[in-house]
Amino acid sequence: MSRVFADQTLLAKLIWGALGLSVLDALFQGNWPLAAVALATLALSLAPVFAARWAEIVIPPSFITAIVLFVGSTLFLGEVFDFYDRFWWWDVAMHGGSAIGLGLVGFVMIFMMFQGDRYAAPPIAMAFFSFCFALAMGALWEIFEYGMDSLFGMNMQRTGLDDTMRDLMVDVGGALIGAASGFAYLKGLEYGGLPGIIDEFVRRNPRLFRRGGGGRR
Repeated sequence: MSRVFADQTLLAKLIWGALGLSVLDALFQGNWPLAAVALATLALSLAPVFAARWAEIVIPPSFITAIVLFVGSTLFLGEVFDFYDRFWWWDVAMHGGSAIGLGLVGFVMIFMMFQGDRYAAPPIAMAFFSFCFALAMGALWEIFEYGMDSLFGMNMQRTGLDDTMRDLMVDVGGALIGAASGFAYLKGLEYGGLPGIIDEFVRRNPRLFRRGGGGRR
């Protein structure tokens, strides 16, 4: 496990360290809400590392860093420092980033089902299904926000229908970017950027993509 953490980026380690210090400082000051949020943020940002270890897969450090940044920005900065209200574009950025990530995850999951066979289905079809996966996850999140507002009197939707529709439109844009990255990868354009992340995941997990030869050569 120590090797897994050693392979992570310096930025991810710094964020984990800052969150750990925030938990200790909040506990020392008796600020229980801050301690709870900081601890939840730390736990959720570490969850992919332990999940990958349990599933015996290797997640590229760059993708782990993106997850850590997203979770920290959503929960810690968004809720503790009220970034959602201070910056109108914060919610847009969070939804767009998550949709891109889900588009990549959706593509990788579908590619795993075909064991890395690039010719098992047309690239446009695989990209379409990864787009649908990302958009479906975005829609489920909006249902979750509605449920939290209705059942517990929270204000996750803020402006109601306008907020929901804006979030879904941003999700569409992010899902398109994630799906397009998968399409570019299948077309052999995996030279850095988001397609490069897919290629790195495939190369680091050859047993899951036997028919594809373990990524670009």
